[in-house]
Amino acid sequence: MTDQIKNYKIAVVIPYYNADGHIAKVVDKLPDFVFKIYLIDDCSSQSITLQSLGKVNNVEKIKLITNTKNLGVGGASKAGFLMAIEDKMDFVVKVDADDQMDSNYIKDLINPLIQSQAEYAKGNRFRDFNALKQMPFIRKLGNLILSFLTKAATGYWNNFDPTNGFFAVKVDVLKMLDFKNISDRYYFETSLISELYFQNARIKDIAMPAIYGDEQSNMKVWKMPFVFFPKLCKTFYKRLLKTYFLYDFSMSSIYLLLGLPLFVFGVVYGLYNWWFYASHSILAPTGTIMLVTLSIILGFQLLLQAIHYDILRAPKAD
Repeated sequence: MTDQIKNYKIAVVIPYYNADGHIAKVVDKLPDFVFKIYLIDDCSSQSITLQSLGKVNNVEKIKLITNTKNLGVGGASKAGFLMAIEDKMDFVVKVDADDQMDSNYIKDLINPLIQSQAEYAKGNRFRDFNALKQMPFIRKLGNLILSFLTKAATGYWNNFDPTNGFFAVKVDVLKMLDFKNISDRYYFETSLISELYFQNARIKDIAMPAIYGDEQSNMKVWKMPFVFFPKLCKTFYKRLLKTYFLYDFSMSSIYLLLGLPLFVFGVVYGLYNWWFYASHSILAPTGTIMLVTLSIILGFQLLLQAIHYDILRAPKAD
């Protein structure tokens, strides 16, 4: 496996922001087969130089990029991706600077790409129960809810833990993406996956434990539902519009065109009639009840068929 890896140019992108207590360890633990390391200083107040890393492994492979303004984790990562494309790398691995990611798993992320089993491989912290117990409860609950919503929004129904920032991707796939559609901030991983969907890129989940130390996250957990939910709704709407009405027109398109209006009509018309007849203390006509019931049932069944088709359509890794 290692001999095969050495035949490829593998780059590691590390977005750096106020993590001077961890960055040297992160660089030092990267495997020897890594060809290039793009360290992006995202206008951090704890600025970094190659000299400040001290005597660590792989320092000679580092290309330091210093942003003149803070772009966020996504913006910094995209800067590294662009350098990898320019330097004609084969694969890119994104690693955070806070030492939460075990570099020993890099070869596991790269292997499915080399074997053409997938175009994108990422960590999944929900496969190891013992390791999962180490994850803080609020983060665990948030990830479970967010993962389901992201499945629906991005179309990757077979993958879990979509916000995991430890991933590897083929550079040839990165070349086909429109980076303007990929978020610069905390929605970065989700927006990246949503763009991969339109390239029919397969995603492979790699089981790995979560690591939590004394690092302080810059993410405000309580803000995340307000940040992610509107963006997920927008991603969901854009995906359906592009997939089933702009790029293609299939039976699922018909299911959506018929099912959604019927279901909405049944619910709205039913609520209106319930309020109207209840407020007048009279029984609703049988025909009205049947119309509402049939509209809801038929609309719901058509929407279920559309969801089923969407799940079957999801790109699957070998």
